[in-house]
Amino acid sequence: MSGKHYKGPEVSCCIKYFIFGFNVIFWFLGIAFLGIGLWAWNEKGVLSNISSITDLGGFDPVWLFLVVGGVMFILGFAGCIGALRENTFLLKFENSLDHRPSAPPCFLSNFSVFLGIIFFLELTAGVLAFVFKDWIKDQLYFFINNNIRAYRDDIDLQNLIDFTQEYWQCCGAFGADDWNLNIYFNCTDSNASRERCGVPFSCCTKDPAEDVINTQCGYDARQKPEVDQQIVIYTKGCVPQFEKWLQDNLTIVAGIFIGIALLQIFGICLAQNLVSDIEAVRASW
Repeated sequence: MSGKHYKGPEVSCCIKYFIFGFNVIFWFLGIAFLGIGLWAWNEKGVLSNISSITDLGGFDPVWLFLVVGGVMFILGFAGCIGALRENTFLLKFENSLDHRPSAPPCFLSNFSVFLGIIFFLELTAGVLAFVFKDWIKDQLYFFINNNIRAYRDDIDLQNLIDFTQEYWQCCGAFGADDWNLNIYFNCTDSNASRERCGVPFSCCTKDPAEDVINTQCGYDARQKPEVDQQIVIYTKGCVPQFEKWLQDNLTIVAGIFIGIALLQIFGICLAQNLVSDIEAVRASW
């Protein structure tokens, strides 16, 4: 026997270590989601306050990060160990209702099942986003305007809208006049704030020569004629700017989602093959 080589079915090392690497990524993503959720839970930051300015019915988005992160963490860890140790208990759900020798094998890997669920949810979300794009646009408008109202009430929400306006080079939901919704920036005669009829500094156009941010650059900006406003502040709203960004980068965004989908389908097939290889090797013993 010592001079003979085993020529029966073998577990593919390529599939084995690809599934391991796939699960490592899945595991780290789970850690990231858990970390964000725990940070937000501890700080009671922007995620915990989003439910108070949207119509989420009191639902705290932190729970979404914790649950999704927890599931991804457990699945990724189980997949890593299962792939390395060739452990079918961790890799599959086996059909325990039919163990007849003549019955065809009926099993699905845990990882492939959840990849399939995630793929289905992503596909559903994409279709719903296309069908209900006007509703999503209204929700974005609603979210930004509620953020404007609460701009000075919470530092995390303030940082969120400042980042949004600076990144998209926009001001307000559909224009700078949306800042009339804020008690400090509105143009009413009863407003005694120094920021009256102004906008936050994040609405201001940036001068590359300035190293220090001028936090008072938006004072009295909306009292100027529209032509002069365009020189000192962004006059386009964040909703139209976001739509423009999507249109300009549609190919890249679609390519990323298609790539993720293909990778998930590939992962499902490889997970099935890995379990099949392990079963074939054990059956030959």
